[in-house]
Amino acid sequence: MGTITKALEMLNFFSRSRSHIGLSEFVKLTGRDKATVHRHLVELEENGFLEQDSVSRAYRLGPAILRLTGVREAAIPVRTVVRPIVRALAEDVGELAHVSLLQGRMLSPVFHFDPFEHGTQVHFDEAEMLPLHATSSGIALLAFGAEGLRNAVLSGALTEFTPDTPTDSERLKQAIEDARRAGYSRLDRAFDREVSSQGAPIFDAGGIAIGAVSVAVPAVRATPEKLETIKGKLLAAAAKLTESLGGRPSPAHPSEPTTGTASA
Repeated sequence: MGTITKALEMLNFFSRSRSHIGLSEFVKLTGRDKATVHRHLVELEENGFLEQDSVSRAYRLGPAILRLTGVREAAIPVRTVVRPIVRALAEDVGELAHVSLLQGRMLSPVFHFDPFEHGTQVHFDEAEMLPLHATSSGIALLAFGAEGLRNAVLSGALTEFTPDTPTDSERLKQAIEDARRAGYSRLDRAFDREVSSQGAPIFDAGGIAIGAVSVAVPAVRATPEKLETIKGKLLAAAAKLTESLGGRPSPAHPSEPTTGTASA
């Protein structure tokens, strides 16, 4: 791992619940020595990616993040485009919906919305990167994404998040094949013991999956009837997202998805 990567990786520790991080906490989080961590923090602060609170001396995300976010959204207005579609999907099915885009071998959340229609909700952390092998979004992307990425994930180490995480390459390969035939993926309790989810791919202009939209449901509400109802609305939203982002579906994606469970 290069020096630049080590420094930038530290930005991923920030979240809505952890907006300020001190030097000592960074040392614990990274597992690196104090001198190295301090050097990286200074460099990130000098370049505007971090700023230091004058009272607590803890670090928070800096103004460069805001500037670059604005530049990115002005040039490629992803959040502007996906926000109304994701919100409409969530309100229509009464459950949390979210869109994530591929970043390396993980999915990076872009936008999520929960209509809060029930007493029990799915907890979603927009700062948490999502694994491809343990989420319905990830498996949907692997089914229609680049072959090189699929092979890399299948041949790599597969982290177990719950007892139902597909950590065996043959089991994961079967889940990918099922998703490819059905046009979407369904996973139960694979990333979170209390959550069932369904994900559908979002394609770029070349017909390659670059992200996914998913609906996550507390497992206690994930009845077959409810999941079947969600499936049709999810696939419609995925098609709309692909079109709105200037993409086109893969020729391999079924126009009439099959019924039943895409992957378990």
